[in-house]
Amino acid sequence: MTEETPGFEEKPDVPSGATSDDAEPKAASSKEGAAPAGDATESAGLVAQLDQVRTALNERTADLQRLQAEYQNYRRRVERDRVTVKEIAVANLLTELLPVLDDIGRAREHGELVGGFKSVAESLETVAAKMGLQQFGKEGEPFDPTIHEALMHSYAPDVTETTCVAILQPGYRIGERTIRPARVAVAEPQPGAQTVKAESAEDKTEAKKADDKESGGPDEG
Repeated sequence: MTEETPGFEEKPDVPSGATSDDAEPKAASSKEGAAPAGDATESAGLVAQLDQVRTALNERTADLQRLQAEYQNYRRRVERDRVTVKEIAVANLLTELLPVLDDIGRAREHGELVGGFKSVAESLETVAAKMGLQQFGKEGEPFDPTIHEALMHSYAPDVTETTCVAILQPGYRIGERTIRPARVAVAEPQPGAQTVKAESAEDKTEAKKADDKESGGPDEG
């Protein structure tokens, strides 16, 4: 039977030429050398993830800006269409009222706009004016084919250009939009009137020159 010697404990095997104290520092140093490599790998992964997040953020930001621009364009288009539809509706309504306004105008010219009819007519004209209806067309103004419609034509010696001499039916507009041209009678200068005026001016000039010659010309100082 083998007897155990007291005071001695078994120790792990140690390579020849090295003590147990030398083995422990080597293990610690190997752990410390492996740590920096792991940190570098982890940092590179985080940087890659950050780049991906930034790319995704830029893409979503661009999408949001595009959607916002499209929405603003949509709002402007809807507002423009709404205004256009309103203007068309008002113009259609006032166009239907023009014959009534013409009757009111003829009644006023003949002195028949009296009593309750006068009050109703003036109220109707006030409402039409508030909706933007404007009447135009006056005698003596130059003829403009964009807003006037000539129904009668004549010559007159006292005009120098084509002129509206009578308003047969007033015109109406809403803002810059003409819903009915003014129907007028126009007069043009007499054919040859300008030539006669030019010849008369030349005759006067020649007569003055002849008078100057007969009188010895202008006085000399």
